[in-house]
Amino acid sequence: MLKKIRTEKLRVGMYVILPLSWLTHPFLKNRFCIASEKQIKQILDCGITEITVDLSKSTVFEDNESADRIEQEQAPTSIVPDELREAIYDKNLSLPEKANAVHRHSIKMIKRLMESPTAKNIGETKKGIYDVVDLILSDDAISYHLTRITSHDYYTYTHCVSVGVLAVSLSKELFKRSSAHDMHELGAGFFLHDLGKVFVDERILNKPGKLTDQEMKQIQRHPALGHRILSKTNQLTDECATVVLQHHERYDGKGYPKGLRGSEIHEYGRICSLADVYDALSSERPYRKKLKPFDALKLMKEEMLHHFQRELFEQFVLMLSKPWEDRDPEKSVK
Repeated sequence: MLKKIRTEKLRVGMYVILPLSWLTHPFLKNRFCIASEKQIKQILDCGITEITVDLSKSTVFEDNESADRIEQEQAPTSIVPDELREAIYDKNLSLPEKANAVHRHSIKMIKRLMESPTAKNIGETKKGIYDVVDLILSDDAISYHLTRITSHDYYTYTHCVSVGVLAVSLSKELFKRSSAHDMHELGAGFFLHDLGKVFVDERILNKPGKLTDQEMKQIQRHPALGHRILSKTNQLTDECATVVLQHHERYDGKGYPKGLRGSEIHEYGRICSLADVYDALSSERPYRKKLKPFDALKLMKEEMLHHFQRELFEQFVLMLSKPWEDRDPEKSVK
C-alpha cells in the first residue's frame, strides 16, 4: 500500500520512494528504508515537501501500527481494475459509456503501475493493455469513440492512456489485419512509452514555466530510463524498446535522445511521436490551455509538420476527421 505524507513526518523504518532523479539526491537508490535520522535530514535538504511511503515494506508508521496489522487490514489491490475488464465485456453499455469506462479505468491501471513499477505489476498491466488493444482492434465503433475522448489534465498516466489509444488506433488503420506486427506488444509500448517519467521529479513534470537546461536534460532521460525499467524487469520486447526509445525522435533529426532522422526512426516510433504531440496539444498543460482537436491538428500542420512523416500525419488526420457515418458499422463487433 502506498501513502503520501508530509516529509517532516518521516520516521526511521519507513520505506520511501523519492520523487527525484538519481542525479539530484545523495542516495544510491530512489527507493529504500530509512535507516537513520541523518537520512531524513538529507531528504528534507533536497526540498521535498511530500513523499510516498510504501507501507507494505515499512516497519513503522505515523500511528505506530505494526506492519502485520497494516497487512491484515489492507486487501491487496489488483493493478488491473476489475471494472476495466467488466467494461470491456459488458454488452449492455452504450458505445460512449463503454468508451468512457474503458478510458477511465485504463487510467487507473496505469496510475497504479506508476506508483509501483515492479516486474509483477508491469506484467499484469501488459495483460490489461492486451485486453484494451483487442477491443480496439475488434470493434471499430469503440475505437472511434475512444479516439474522440480528450483529457482535462496532463498527468503522465492520463497521457499514456490517451497516446496508447490513439497510437493503437492509427496502427490499426495502417497495418489492417497484417500478421507482421505483434499488436499486443506494440500496444504495450504505446501505453508504457512514458514509464521512465517515474524517475523524473514531479515538480519538473508539472512546472508551469519554461524549463531550465538542467531540467530539460532530466526530462530527456526518461526514454532511456523507461527502457531500463522494462529491461531490468524482463518485460522488454523489440516493440516496447523501439517505442519507448524513439517516441521523442523527430523526422527532421531534431528530437532526442539520439537525434535520429527520417527512415532512421522506426515506423512504430513515428506513430507514437504523432500521438504524443497531438495529445500534449489537446490536453490541459501547466503552462497553457488545451487546444480543440481541429486547432491542435492545424498547429501541427502549419508549425510542426517538419517533425513528422507527412504521409503518416495525413493518415492520422484522416483517422481523426472521418465521421462515424463514413465507417461501416457492420464491421463493428457488438
